[in-house]
Amino acid sequence: MKITLLATLIFILLQLNAQYTTTNPYPQGYFAYPVAAKVGLAANFGELRPNHWHMGLDCKTDQRENVPILAAADGYVSKVKIEPFGFGRAIYITHPNGYTTLYAHLNAFMPALDAYVRQQQYKAKNWQIFLEKIPSDLFVVKRGQEIAKSGNTGGSQGPHLHFEIRSTATDAVLNPLLFGFNLPDNTPPLITAVALYDRCQSVYQQVPRILPANTFAAVNTSAKGKKIIMNTEQVSLAIAATDALNGNPNPNGIYQAIMYDNGVAQCGFKLDSISYTDTRYLNAHIDYKLKALGGRYVQHLSQLPGYSGGVYKQFVTNGVINLTDGKEHHIKIIVTDAAGNTSAVSYIIQNPTLSRLAKDSSLLVSNARALDSITAISQTKFLPNTTNVCDRGDIFFYLPANALYDSINFTYGKYVSKQLTSYSDIHQVHTTSVPLHSYFTLNLKSNRVIPTTVIPKLIIKAVYLGGKFEVAKAKSANNGWYSGQFRQFGNYVLIADEVPPVITPVGIANGANLTKAKGFAIAVKDDNEEIKNFTATIDGKWVLCSNDKGKVFKHIFEESTSAGSHVLVISVEDEAGNVSTKELTFTK
Repeated sequence: MKITLLATLIFILLQLNAQYTTTNPYPQGYFAYPVAAKVGLAANFGELRPNHWHMGLDCKTDQRENVPILAAADGYVSKVKIEPFGFGRAIYITHPNGYTTLYAHLNAFMPALDAYVRQQQYKAKNWQIFLEKIPSDLFVVKRGQEIAKSGNTGGSQGPHLHFEIRSTATDAVLNPLLFGFNLPDNTPPLITAVALYDRCQSVYQQVPRILPANTFAAVNTSAKGKKIIMNTEQVSLAIAATDALNGNPNPNGIYQAIMYDNGVAQCGFKLDSISYTDTRYLNAHIDYKLKALGGRYVQHLSQLPGYSGGVYKQFVTNGVINLTDGKEHHIKIIVTDAAGNTSAVSYIIQNPTLSRLAKDSSLLVSNARALDSITAISQTKFLPNTTNVCDRGDIFFYLPANALYDSINFTYGKYVSKQLTSYSDIHQVHTTSVPLHSYFTLNLKSNRVIPTTVIPKLIIKAVYLGGKFEVAKAKSANNGWYSGQFRQFGNYVLIADEVPPVITPVGIANGANLTKAKGFAIAVKDDNEEIKNFTATIDGKWVLCSNDKGKVFKHIFEESTSAGSHVLVISVEDEAGNVSTKELTFTK
């Protein structure tokens, strides 16, 4: 009788899992594989990346560039983007069935499109460009037609094609593996660890308990979970898991995970559709602090208070397990990939007595605070879904209601800056290991008189974990206050930047003979690594200079640069408004 009941329970559980796995009826086989190379993926949709999910497929190009890129279906080129980071060079194709495909990190577009884009760049006098309204009759393409050459441009770390499928109407990015590409996959996901949290406190105020993950097939009815005793009223779990295709060792992202409590689905997530406006919510989906401090990626199976939904589905609860009944909670987590392969882990979690709760909870909070990287000078509670204000006399800011995903014991410190060019103390605002979803305006007050000539050169510098930094132009207000916008906690200081960028020609010197050269390059370096404007002219006319990956500006000679002597003028402006110019003559 017990066996029959257990088998029935397992059947119901798997049926519910399959039901949630069912997606919208995307067309199967409509889109062709977009690379003229051996089929293979370096990354899939939903992989975990800094501050975002990976939003498409990274198609391999045999580890080389300039492989033909093919239109996945009939349509027309509707958009083109060129940027130093991100997509690099990218093409968007709109299809008649309501979808748009994107092809990124390209080296070159098909010749007619390349000529059109170059014309638009010269018209805008800007290499970085986003053409969002290309007429539908200009570049009509057929399925399998070569539209570009593959490359390694933009934020790419190696030769490949980044490929996306989007809803044309909403611009939501869809999981391409749900469209029936011929990518054999009968390899189940691998669950490598499970993290356990005391949810009577914020996830940012603790280090999770890492549990071993004894993965088994989801249909296995005999697998028994390890018993975990917890001395708290509420817990939640997160998983570390990867997936792989047949014959492909790449540890790709998973598609779906659902947590069950005593056979009843509680909460789960599914990575089938994500918009770029929501992709930063990845920071609420993972244990951001654990990853920021050098740990692994783990994905929450519960919704944090400041994340309204997105990839999550609540069946019964938000994924937080209530242990106040003192009973055993038989927890099962089923992880599924886009092909329907499943793996599972299970545990028994129980709080047999609440008599030790107060003592153990205080220890947990104490240990978590001891691990915090900031020395608290003053402290208060900041809450999600609430406007939180910091006003310390010489620093003021408020966090919008959607800035935090969970509560924090906000910490703040102030230190004297030893930098001669600083005009404020160093303000240590909480810790970079806690994420922010939205921008906030930081206001700092100067601590000494600022010469009138220096005010236009003021910037606010933010320093984060690992020495990373960014700067923002300081906007002046009354009574010595200055502001800038940021999206991370960190150390902030008001400084003057009066050092102009340094221009270094590469492959060209004053008076050079460039008759046999294809072009030239200009390297630019700035103390604060923020180049606001770059302009190059030849004989007074603006010329196109690419700036892939933000390293050097490269110019390939156009037909308009005729034989003879020419004057090249380079002008560079940094974020503080400092300008450098260099003039060179050359013969072509």
